[in-house]
Amino acid sequence: MTTVAELADDPHAALAAVRPVGWLDALGGWVVSGRELAVRVMRDPETFTVDDPRFSTAQVVGPSMLSLDGTAHVAHRAPFEKAFGLAETRARFTEPVAQTVASLVEEIAADGAADLRRTLAGPLSVAVVAYSLGLPPASASTVLGWYEAISDSVTGVAAGRQVTAAGAEAFARLHAHVAGGIETSDSLVAEAAGAGLGVDEVVANAAVLMFGGIETTEGMITNCLWHLLTHRDQLELVLADPTLLANALEESLRLEPAAAVVDRYATRDVELAGCPVRRGDLVTVSLAGAGRDPEVFPDPDRYDVRRANARRHLAWASGPHICLGMHLARLEALTALRAALALPGLRLDPSSPPPRGLVFRKPAAVKVRWDVEQAPPPQV
Repeated sequence: MTTVAELADDPHAALAAVRPVGWLDALGGWVVSGRELAVRVMRDPETFTVDDPRFSTAQVVGPSMLSLDGTAHVAHRAPFEKAFGLAETRARFTEPVAQTVASLVEEIAADGAADLRRTLAGPLSVAVVAYSLGLPPASASTVLGWYEAISDSVTGVAAGRQVTAAGAEAFARLHAHVAGGIETSDSLVAEAAGAGLGVDEVVANAAVLMFGGIETTEGMITNCLWHLLTHRDQLELVLADPTLLANALEESLRLEPAAAVVDRYATRDVELAGCPVRRGDLVTVSLAGAGRDPEVFPDPDRYDVRRANARRHLAWASGPHICLGMHLARLEALTALRAALALPGLRLDPSSPPPRGLVFRKPAAVKVRWDVEQAPPPQV
């Protein structure tokens, strides 16, 4: 019998065994791991809803666009949508992201070694998401501390445990921080409040955007670095042809989406690929499983930066809950990856761990080394 620990460590064999859908006792529900069926479930919120008291994120941060459907979902999401459209993202964020990445890489360039999760991916994602929402200043380490406590609590709830005291305390601190941002007249959170959302509703939505943005960006960068640095042949292809980097990122998202699953709850009795799903059943859509569906992706476990259909992954989900910040996350990830791969002789430290996690999958660290170029001797 598959355990929660095994799913967190390496879920892919178990997901293949139940594809396109099957019951997993470890999760107490159905798991959808076929791509076609995953799209069907995510695009049918009337039958498969997020609006259920068991929804893990809502238990930690309260109701938000992530945990509501129908008109309530639209009311919570609409005040934030325009700011994250493709054209708006490129116009507003290209230069600040480039400047932030350049500053972060400059700080470590002379060291020859670093954990790129802690020194690049994490600080970048915190800085950009805070900037995007118009939040008051806070150190990256402070926000990452809140984020880790809250995401650990969400993961625990998804595994059947209670909201942790640390998660509750972190959210209380985040609540105070976001509420302070509402007082800034030109901030996105202030605009959301002006659009009719209450303070608690603004905070809940800012929290899912903030931590979704951190998780998505940090996970994208760290997972792609891990894939490239553990597949040297693919890295050499990208270094020889930098235009492959965008597809290398999509292929990494296919194999290891940063958010590996999304939960839904059946609102009526329904059949999925011959399986009798009952009203109230948990239906977990495995975005990781859908990305390795062999009917869509030949040789699905292979990392191939030239895979023609890599962008058919479902790392951003689908339907009304498709990721709001996907354009910004892509911009951040590609900018950071280009800068990291420019470090001469970049290589993975053997002690660096692989991606893992039940809900959020990424390496705990990306420990790397590179060659520090020696300054030329002074002219005499």
